[in-house]
Amino acid sequence: MGESITLLSRREIEKMREAGRLACQLLDYLEPLVKPGVTTQDLNDEAERWTRARGAKSAPLGYEIPNGKCPFPASICTSVNEVICHGIPSPNQVLQDGDIINIDVTPILNGYHGDTSRTFLVGEPSPKARKLVQVTEECLKLAIAEVRPGARLGDIGAAIQHHAESHGFSVVRDFVGHGVSHIFHTAPQVPHFGVRGKGKKLRAGMVFTIEPMINEGTHEHILLDDGWTAITKDRKLSAQFEHTIAVTQFGVEILTRRED
Repeated sequence: MGESITLLSRREIEKMREAGRLACQLLDYLEPLVKPGVTTQDLNDEAERWTRARGAKSAPLGYEIPNGKCPFPASICTSVNEVICHGIPSPNQVLQDGDIINIDVTPILNGYHGDTSRTFLVGEPSPKARKLVQVTEECLKLAIAEVRPGARLGDIGAAIQHHAESHGFSVVRDFVGHGVSHIFHTAPQVPHFGVRGKGKKLRAGMVFTIEPMINEGTHEHILLDDGWTAITKDRKLSAQFEHTIAVTQFGVEILTRRED
């Protein structure tokens, strides 16, 4: 990612708002499908069908990273249990009662990306799993509350880190939030740990994701041979929630939130 941060115009933010709304609606559509016996490929195929039917396309499908092994082969990311992020849907991965699954979607609508994710409970997970998911969602909400012109990226990371660690969980260091617009991943990088008062200053017109990945055990990860799937080093659970937000003149707008 380059270091140059682009401030989006009102017109561009409206385009981001439309894409974000579609991304939120896609997760709403998938939510009731998340249940024991469903495969992650089933979820992927439904997401792709739904997205195409609305005149959009799936940004992850065929996405390449520098020095990556191969393009991402699916339309969404499905990260189950110990998978931190970038889990690849498979017809062989059947959801089981007690699992947790993060579904990360990024439809492209009229050239702009709506990027969001949620972690869902499958059946009746353990109390520890439920707590991890709850705290992770709280981390995202606390982070968003820090966003306003003049704040620093370190304020966002510090809020997440303090809340997660106060509950005995850890924050993933190696995957971060990112700027997003007509480009999928751009500046700034948004760490989910940090020190208040440090990092780049926020300005109105900045649009980026905040997507804390919180682990039950160690923050360290292992990358699988497919070049995409990151799992916890100790094989303990990981959860994630993500929103795309815009820094406004007076604070923050969540572009991928549910409509009231």
